[in-house]
Amino acid sequence: MPRTFVWHPSRGPDHTPKAITTKGQVEIKQVRSGIGHCARMRATLRALGLRHHQAVVIREHTPAVAGQIKHVRHLVRVTPVGK
Repeated sequence: MPRTFVWHPSRGPDHTPKAITTKGQVEIKQVRSGIGHCARMRATLRALGLRHHQAVVIREHTPAVAGQIKHVRHLVRVTPVGK
């Protein structure tokens, strides 16, 4: 019998902010560590350019980057870059 998923009440964010709909650049900051998460999430963080905890990168907001952010949205904080 497969194990069922049970979300622990003290784990994870209280809410996930809505996706940023922008055409410019976004600042992505890693706010939680990838340790303890699956290898795919750690690889996504590396692909975004986040090499360590509290790292910050600026990326062009494209559909590919939006999908990566969505995959690790509980580990990062995204803000639009002002021009």
